[in-house]
Amino acid sequence: MSTTEPGQHTTCYRHKDVETAVSCSECGRPICPDCMVFAPVGIHCPECSHQREARAQKTRPKQNVRQLARAGSNDIVARALVGLIVLVYLGQVAESGDINGTSGELFFNGALFGPAVDDGDWWRLVTSGFLHSGPIHILFNAAILWWFGRPLEALIGSGRFLALYMISLLAGSAGALLLSPNAATVGASGAIFGVLGAGLVLERRGIYVFGGAALPIVAFNVVLSFVFPRISIGGHHGGLIGGALVILVFSRFGRANPAYTRTTPLMVLGLMAIAVAAVALSYLRVGPFA
Repeated sequence: MSTTEPGQHTTCYRHKDVETAVSCSECGRPICPDCMVFAPVGIHCPECSHQREARAQKTRPKQNVRQLARAGSNDIVARALVGLIVLVYLGQVAESGDINGTSGELFFNGALFGPAVDDGDWWRLVTSGFLHSGPIHILFNAAILWWFGRPLEALIGSGRFLALYMISLLAGSAGALLLSPNAATVGASGAIFGVLGAGLVLERRGIYVFGGAALPIVAFNVVLSFVFPRISIGGHHGGLIGGALVILVFSRFGRANPAYTRTTPLMVLGLMAIAVAAVALSYLRVGPFA
């Protein structure tokens, strides 16, 4: 709180006929008792008080998200998925006898391959997302899923995170088949890009699930998709779109924070529509009408 010199009085900036010896601790304008707003530190005028409250409203959603994550929200699904893809890769290596794990039955029967999907191997749309080709591939995907999957699951809950991951996986498979139906594609990248796409949508709304770094993270990974060979551009972008659509459903298309929304029948229908659309696109691309 600031005041004028002892014995020196001025008039309130809002009530010119009222003398006062008190001024706003923020802007220094003289204020009368009717205009004083007692803050945690000092006395504010009405305008400074309103501005302070507006700043608090902007930062409160970020604080709520951090508090929710610190409160011990479960990340068991993200941890289990990391463990599962590592375990499957070790099975590939053990079966094939080489470090890449691409010469065994797990790979040949589970990789995404358009002609095989057309022959009825529909499970490849899912199993391909749990297979990998080499140690760098598995380490990169496991690390990204560990770093970014856990905070997203902590925010939206384990059930919703699992739904987002699996639907993004299907969307990634659809994207891979749309661009490269005759290439054998494996990897969790499609689903992981769905996680990144969800984080991007949330952070554009001020929900900083990745600490405000979603846009550069997504941009960096998109660039990598075009720089390095043998990377499924369709799979990455399909998963990115799928994850973004799923989180929009959870947030009621941007009208609510998905950490606090209830799951409704309409929401379930929206998720089913995205999943069915991804599977339909896959079959339309490789099926008899392709």
